[in-house]
Formats: sequence, structure tokens, C-alpha cells
Amino acid sequence: MNFELTSEEKLVQETAREFAQKELKPIASEIDKNHKIPDEIIKKLSELGFFGVYIPEEYGGAGLSFLSYILVVEEISKVCASTGVLISAHTSLACNPILAFGKEQQKKKYLTPLAKGEKIGCVLLTEPEAGSDVANISTTVEEKEDNYVINGNKIFVTNGGYRDYGILFATFDKSLRHKGISAFIVDLSKDGIELQRNEEKMGIRGTYTSAFAFDNLKIPKENLLGKQGEGFKIGMDLLDGGRIGIAAQALGIAEGAFERALEYSKERKQFGRTISSFQAIQFKLADMAMRIEASKLLVYESAWFKDNNKNFIIESSMAKAYASETATYVTKEAMQIFGGYGYITEYEIERMYRDAKITEIYEGTNEIQRIVISKMMFK
Repeated sequence: MNFELTSEEKLVQETAREFAQKELKPIASEIDKNHKIPDEIIKKLSELGFFGVYIPEEYGGAGLSFLSYILVVEEISKVCASTGVLISAHTSLACNPILAFGKEQQKKKYLTPLAKGEKIGCVLLTEPEAGSDVANISTTVEEKEDNYVINGNKIFVTNGGYRDYGILFATFDKSLRHKGISAFIVDLSKDGIELQRNEEKMGIRGTYTSAFAFDNLKIPKENLLGKQGEGFKIGMDLLDGGRIGIAAQALGIAEGAFERALEYSKERKQFGRTISSFQAIQFKLADMAMRIEASKLLVYESAWFKDNNKNFIIESSMAKAYASETATYVTKEAMQIFGGYGYITEYEIERMYRDAKITEIYEGTNEIQRIVISKMMFK
């Protein structure tokens, strides 16, 4: 077994770490307060190639490994989870489905500007009555002449507020459940689409989490992704890969909180000595470090499986569930180590604590991950 990163992966990791520490860390709190990632940061992410790390060069990407992309999300999320999920949702949920299921003309027209960071991607899957139960979606699609016409609503659309490109799921016949669902590439700037709101959230407040309504939205038939009735398969595929991205985000949050807690414990003095000399603090830090290392192995392993075209469904679910629960545990313990200061915005731990929780919920709740894992075990 070889746990060494390649020279290319190390370079990507170092580049992402340097960018995160120099460019993002000084403004991470502002991103949270202002509920927005600055345009200049998005431009720099594009210039560094972070929006298309593993997309082939012929479509505007860097052509590197999937693990390289995971390393980018991890390093960015150590300082700003909002920016980490911007990259993750864009890459896993918008770029990957077009790469995996798109026709050549779709890849050139839509994937290329996405991989270059000229457009920001999203997925329009969740609905008010269809979250974990994806097959229950109510957004409808009909064929009319040379177009598909879509009506319905979508919620919780990460990156939706940019109003660029998205992968939208709709059903031709709701009675068919998952067999009636198809996927489409949509330009969210077109007529027939209403951006109803961008949600106010507890955490990852720098990202757009949007709600849309579709009123007789016309989509050219050439924008059907994959085959008609193949939408559920596409949806499950993008979620399987997306879970690794969210696991990397969670891992980064946990590492960032741990690093801050470790340094603080060596500086903070109580009863005439640093709190790092107290066994109670040492044990907390040891438990945090163990969970982080176990999470890292699960995350990297699942990325390696995807890179090597192996079935990674159970690995991605394990990585997502364990890393996200590690993130909430580590940020909670980090806050305890900081004491009252951890509750103050100046020390950033409270932001990380808020950011961590969502990783247990989106890309499939951790209850859904346990269903996936158990089903795969019994197979």
C-alpha cells in the first residue's frame, strides 16, 4: 500500500494551501458576515484552475486526478468552508454529470466554460417534498415541438444565485417514480426562471443557497443530459461523487479547527501554566487528531477508488458520514478548549462550528449514508 501523493498532487496541495492561507484566511470572517465570496476571489480560483481540477484539458480543465480536486477542497475548507463548497458543488454536481453523461457538443458548449471558471455550476434536484426521497420530485417536463417545457420548484440550490449553468431534474410521469425522471442542462439566466430567494443560513453563509420557480421554461431538446428516463441514475451518480467532495470539506473544517485549538492550547495560560500541560486538554486533542486521521484515510481512499474506476459507493458514503461527524465533534471540542473565547467571532471557532453541521445534512443526510452502507454490505 502506498500512501504517498504524486508530485503533481503535492504541488496542487501546496498551491491550494498557499492561496487559502494568504488570500482567503484574512477575509474568511468577512465572507461569513457579508454572505458573499468576493468576485476577485472567484477570479483567482479560476486562474489557478480550481474549478476544473480533474476535468480533461480538452474541455478547459487541468486534467489532474480526482484526488487532486479533493486536496483543493480540503485545503480551502481549512480556512473558508463557504469557498470549499463553492468549488465542490460546482465540480461534483455540475461538471461531473456533463463529463460522465454529456454528448460531445454539450461538453464543448457547457463543460468548457464551467471548467475554466467562466461559469459557476449547480444542481437543481431538491424540492420542498423531495429531499432524501429523490424519486418523489414533482417538477414536470413535457415535450413540445423542438423544446422541453418545465414547470415546478427547486430549493437548496448551492451556487444557484450565480444564475449560470445547472443540472435540472424533472419527471415526465410522476407515477413512474424514479423511472420517469430525466436530467437537463439549463441556463439559469433564461426567461421562465424565477430566483425566489437566497436562503439565510446558520453556516456556510458565503454561499448562495437558492430557491427557484419554473414557469413554462423552454429548454432545447439538445439539452437533455444522457437518455430520457436516465435522470435518477445520473442523480445518484453525481451524489456518489459529490459525497467525497463534502467529506473533503468536512475534513478541512476539522483540520482547521484542530490546528487553531492546538496552537491556542500552547499559548493560553491558567493556574500558572499553559493549558496544553493539562491531561484533560491533551486527551481532547488526541481524540480530535485520531478522528481526523481516520477521516483522511477514508476520504483519500474513496477518491483513489474513483480515480481507479473502482466501485466507490460504500467508500464515499463512509467517508462522508464519518468525516462530517468528525467535523462537528472536532469543532465542538475546539470551542471547549477555547472556552469563552471560542464563542466570540474574533477567534473563528464559532464560525467553523456553524459551518460543520451542514456537512452531516447535504449530499444525503448521514442517516441516508447508513442506509446506503448497509444495503451495499448486504449485497
